[in-house]
Amino acid sequence: MRFLKPVAITSLVMMFSIPISLLAQDAHIGSVRTEFRLIGPNSTIEVERFDDPKVQGISCYLSYSQVGGISGAVGLAEEASEASVACRQTGEVIFDPDEVDEQEVVFNQRRSALFKNMRVVRMHDIETETFVYLTYSTKLVDGSPKNAISAVHYGGF
Repeated sequence: MRFLKPVAITSLVMMFSIPISLLAQDAHIGSVRTEFRLIGPNSTIEVERFDDPKVQGISCYLSYSQVGGISGAVGLAEEASEASVACRQTGEVIFDPDEVDEQEVVFNQRRSALFKNMRVVRMHDIETETFVYLTYSTKLVDGSPKNAISAVHYGGF
């Protein structure tokens, strides 16, 4: 039994040592340094791509800040609520209308050790044959009104 406690503690430390950006990403596109940190990783702006899980042919690109330093390295930093999203048609848009909800979360990424997530919600505007993607952050008590939006028209003109 004594052996299990150190293993569990080590596992938790390792889990929180993984950069948050690696937990929910499809493809890391790149990053730029925004602040040099003497100890721990630098603060950066990260750019990632994810493909819509239910709509083939649409990819979304997210940019967000990543806090560096020791607190950022161990996953305890309070990440900023700002993010940007740009979604584009990257192939033929194919989807099953019965499987695509009017509104659903298509991307979720933890942004702090406790209670904060960055989300992308897909909304389906059937009337104009357009998918709208909204990014925002949530918090247990108080979410952020900061948001970004992108739209992809899939129908003919």
